[in-house]
Amino acid sequence: MPVLSPDLQQKLAAPLKVGNFELHSRVLQSPLSGVTDMVFRRLVRRYAPQSMLYTEMVNATGLQYAKELPKIMEVERSETPISIQLFDCRPDFLAEAARMAVAEGADTVDINMGCPVNKITKNGGGSSLLRQPEVAEAIVRSVVSAVNVPVTVKTRIGWSESEINILDFARRMEDAGAQMITVHGRTRAQGYNGPAKWEWIRRVKEIMSIPVIANGDIFSVEAAIACLEQTGADGVMCSRGTLGYPFLVGEIDHFLKTGELKPKPSPIERLQVARTHLIELYDYKGDRGIRQARKHMTWYAKGFAGAATLRGQLCLVENLQQGLDLLDAAIAQLADRSHELQATEADLAMSVAM
Repeated sequence: MPVLSPDLQQKLAAPLKVGNFELHSRVLQSPLSGVTDMVFRRLVRRYAPQSMLYTEMVNATGLQYAKELPKIMEVERSETPISIQLFDCRPDFLAEAARMAVAEGADTVDINMGCPVNKITKNGGGSSLLRQPEVAEAIVRSVVSAVNVPVTVKTRIGWSESEINILDFARRMEDAGAQMITVHGRTRAQGYNGPAKWEWIRRVKEIMSIPVIANGDIFSVEAAIACLEQTGADGVMCSRGTLGYPFLVGEIDHFLKTGELKPKPSPIERLQVARTHLIELYDYKGDRGIRQARKHMTWYAKGFAGAATLRGQLCLVENLQQGLDLLDAAIAQLADRSHELQATEADLAMSVAM
């Protein structure tokens, strides 16, 4: 059972002020490319009603030439708190994109300065901005002047082990007007390999006056508490831990507010959510939603007998009915096994009593 220190408990009980916006949860859902669309966010919101959620990152240059807003930028008017994340290396394009984001309903605008993917960094976006702090400053200043909502930054600790410059970079972002910074405790060179270096997040927190959010290796309530204790951060952001598990943000939020652990969802409950996810993706995106649902369904199918076989089948699903049939069959099998186990346990209890 994780335990919060009294000082941390008192700090985390208070709302989080991000500029002129107030958050009533210290747990945030990270923007994830190809994942955090409106359908996924609805599922996370079901279990974490007060947490800040993020869209997938939006290319500011692409918006200059688009006839209409892309679906990844679409948010529901009731979807709050919500942030739209943007990426690019052009301050003027990002300023215009930020205005579009606010018009769409964003409560904050987040600038991605941490994505390690080559196709992003080779064009000057994402974590390449760690090597161009003057450009990053200009971006933040431009966006801050363009919108009346808080502007935030998500970044990494540096480009490589020999180029860890997060302390200077974070100060520059605050001086430029950023009102919150999220730090993923890995370098760009690490990608998602090796442990996150939480000690660098602690060092950032020690020198900043704006909120600092810790990101990296938050896969459980226990990990979130350990990270908060070690870093002193103002909150945590969940990323890969929510793949196939949209319950995580809510589980951590619940513990921070009550000191109690929520019961983990059973395999049947997880597959029932996978079923909902599949249906809603199809309703929202049609056949493209079915193709996108394949990866989501395989992420849900873990931790029970027959899961590997089911994953192999789900990744080949071609239509809605096929996916529903596979999930329904797996749910029925799990229910049968549960009933058999309960009957066996009842028989054992009776024999002991006799």
